[in-house]
Amino acid sequence: MRSSYLLVPLFALHGVASQQIYDIWATTWDRSDLFTYFQPTPDPIDFVTPGPIASADIVIDDSSVYQTVYGFGATLTDSSAGLLNDLKTQNSASYWQLMDYLFNATDGANAAGFSYIRVPLGASDFSTDAYSYDDTSGDTSLNDFNIDVAPSDVFSVLKDIMSINNMLRVHVVPWSPPAWMKSGDTMDGDSLDSQYVSTMASYLLKSLQGFQSEAIPVYAIGIQNEPENSNPTYPTCSMPVATEAQIGIALRTLMNDNGFSSTKIIGYEHNWSDAANYPVQLMQQAESSFDGVSFHCYEGSVSDQADFTSQYPTKEVYFTECTGTIGSDWWSDIKWYMDNLFIGSITYGASSGLMWNLALDGNGQPTLPGTNSCSSPGCRGVVQINSDATWSVNQEFYAMAQASKAILPRDVGGPWGQRIGVSVGGSLDWALVVGAYVTGRVSSTDWDRYSIVVLNWDDSASTTWDPVPVEATIEFRGMQATYTFPVGVTTLWWYAEPN
Repeated sequence: MRSSYLLVPLFALHGVASQQIYDIWATTWDRSDLFTYFQPTPDPIDFVTPGPIASADIVIDDSSVYQTVYGFGATLTDSSAGLLNDLKTQNSASYWQLMDYLFNATDGANAAGFSYIRVPLGASDFSTDAYSYDDTSGDTSLNDFNIDVAPSDVFSVLKDIMSINNMLRVHVVPWSPPAWMKSGDTMDGDSLDSQYVSTMASYLLKSLQGFQSEAIPVYAIGIQNEPENSNPTYPTCSMPVATEAQIGIALRTLMNDNGFSSTKIIGYEHNWSDAANYPVQLMQQAESSFDGVSFHCYEGSVSDQADFTSQYPTKEVYFTECTGTIGSDWWSDIKWYMDNLFIGSITYGASSGLMWNLALDGNGQPTLPGTNSCSSPGCRGVVQINSDATWSVNQEFYAMAQASKAILPRDVGGPWGQRIGVSVGGSLDWALVVGAYVTGRVSSTDWDRYSIVVLNWDDSASTTWDPVPVEATIEFRGMQATYTFPVGVTTLWWYAEPN
């Protein structure tokens, strides 16, 4: 079951006589639609001469084009890889069905098309034990460096994903340097000993070479996950700005000299709350070595991303981690995810949107023995994998899948979606949160695809609970379409001549 049923858009059958909405994906608050594809009936929705605006009015400005969005996904931790590989062993057909549903990015596939995966370099709080790729104390020449100490599941699952989605971007980052490079001689907390700055840069280069030896190209590498977090119960490392900058400068030279000049170095990898300080100072000290920075959701607010982008507008921004919590409310989570991450973070300049663990069991396990991270009630994976070789996808999947559909390449080898300008007016302007995107084409004669992702959160959740569909007009190039958005998330698109 490695290939998805292809949903053939009416656009492909009828050609284009005018701008019309043929294709819609929806996830509704009551789960009556769960990433469900449908086409308007009996006819497509036409863009026509404008009339009065509806209670909400979505205005598309495709003259304002912003960053490219490279996809959505999660982190393939050791735990996630192990569970997925166990599923493959127990029920291969079910495994491939899941992987296809997650990663098939073919246009028209009934699948999310997740295209961005983060991978820890060594152990994290979701590993069976704390390890690095070189645990030989004092091995400054890194003669004992061996990427194969990582569970083989990590590489086999990555290769399976790549067999489904050859556009996959892999972003690697360590949770800790090897223990012997650190002041406390432990991977759990403490900081890097300053004498090992150049050694750590070489360690990261060898990590890239190790992935290369596994035939897994790396899109981006980070210096240190969450450098402002030192936790004595799992691999972490406090790393001052100056240290990360020094490693980045040394690593950039090593990468350029060893065939990795196109691999990006992404800094910071921590919370929104310090966006005005750590990542800004990192650019001040090593701007030419870093392609950009990434953010996590655990402190601060998504608007804090602007504290960085306002000072370094040409640097790339990625959103790379947030976790679900077991037992939280399904619809409340989706509202928060769309508003803050999968519409919100992109609106504030991010080129990716990632959750934490790709897969865990129903108890948020397995975790590193003794860790206090993701303690009760536990972290939830994007996918839940059960011991009886069954699986289910969680609210994180549906939120990301809706966003992913808007930015995937329309053509094989074609460009990814770019964010474009959008605003919401009308008496119910507060009821809709909207992201808008344009996806170019391989052939200059083909029309571009224009997509919007719309959260309708008009549910009166804080008072009487009254989910209200919102009729909206969509304004595009002097024409107007009308659609009623149910309470939930809707992704729809149309085609138009390139601007």
